[in-house]
Amino acid sequence: MIFLACIKAGAILVPLNFRLTPRELDVLIHDAEPRLFVYESEYQKEVEKLETLSKIPIKKTVQEITPFLTEPITNHKPPITQIDQEDPVMILYTAGTTGLSKGAIINHRMLFWNSINTALRLDLTTEDHTQSFAPFFHTGGWNVLFTPFLHHGASHTLLTKFDPDLILQLMEKERATILFGVPTMLQMMSDSPIFKKVDLSSVRYAIVGGAPMPIPLINIWHEKGVYIRQGYGLTEVGPNVFSLHQDDAIRKKGSIGFPNFYFDVKIVDDNEAELGANEVGELWLKSPAVMPGYWRNSEETAKSITDGWFHTGDMVMKDDEGYFFVVDRKKNMFISGGENVFPAEIEKFLLSNAAIKEAAVIGVPDEKWGEVGKAFIVVKGGEKISSDNLQEYCKGKLAKYKTPKYFEIIQSIPKNDAGKTDKKKLLAFHENKITNH
Repeated sequence: MIFLACIKAGAILVPLNFRLTPRELDVLIHDAEPRLFVYESEYQKEVEKLETLSKIPIKKTVQEITPFLTEPITNHKPPITQIDQEDPVMILYTAGTTGLSKGAIINHRMLFWNSINTALRLDLTTEDHTQSFAPFFHTGGWNVLFTPFLHHGASHTLLTKFDPDLILQLMEKERATILFGVPTMLQMMSDSPIFKKVDLSSVRYAIVGGAPMPIPLINIWHEKGVYIRQGYGLTEVGPNVFSLHQDDAIRKKGSIGFPNFYFDVKIVDDNEAELGANEVGELWLKSPAVMPGYWRNSEETAKSITDGWFHTGDMVMKDDEGYFFVVDRKKNMFISGGENVFPAEIEKFLLSNAAIKEAAVIGVPDEKWGEVGKAFIVVKGGEKISSDNLQEYCKGKLAKYKTPKYFEIIQSIPKNDAGKTDKKKLLAFHENKITNH
């Protein structure tokens, strides 16, 4: 309701991640400078810890504003707000490689063209139904299915959290036609004792994003009669950019498929020269679904967009049949349970500990979350610190999904010829250690 009210009023909605600590939220609130702050009453104690709270003119709980949003207006007609396609709808914060969050401006133009692309690719109709459980501080929660469904008159069941058993039961009861989730979610659903018994015959396919889906997991869902469509997107573009048809899920394992309709795509080298088939380069995208820029950050906007082309920072290649594959993440990001995690932010925080001389964080494989963080720590001379100390140091200051699962104290962090941390060597070191154990 708040989202729709903001659209009608011409206001900008800034969804915030409830998993972040007050310290992390203060950074985002300081950047956004909201005039109205709305929160669930259950987070009252956390809200009171916000240093930026005193700078916000109006603070209301969801319970306080609900009557205003739901009761009929009888005394006066609401003002008519003229909306332009370039007007912002929301700001979605996405972490940057420098460790500083950037606010991607999502406008009406983006939402419209993302909806058109999604409907054409997925054959959406007013008869479609799904359960929404992806968080609304993510573009996935808003724009993979929710806003396209609103645009095309399809229906949703909105859930407050991810509950595998409940979702499976609702999919059968409500005859869901499409499912969206990250691989970790689909793994947890397939592990549920309900999975083998539930009737999912109404589901045309499951849309999977956020990370590549393992072939064994694809097979489990295919055996259930639910076909997997893997895709690719990002907050700043779309997010529904690429899609792999379910018939190719096994034959083209690891592929993100083809670009959706209203996208121009090219792969470029470091000199911005376009590359051909089987050559690895950075993915650039041009589309009316590209954001206008980052909130109050012209420098990062200029770095990210050239003549309408958005530089994704992802290294990809296209095979001889035209199928695209993500090879590496130029931005040094890893994905944990569908959450983007940027090592630079964690490293910067760890170095605030007086006992730490150097810190390097990488993503390592994890059965449950896909990837988790591992921090390599060099301790200052004369100092002592343990993994338990470091876990405690992060507690309440870093979101749980950002806090490294593993800490390892080492003598020195390997560097490349340019003097930068060699994370490939760190990953190889981790893999060798696992193998030897």
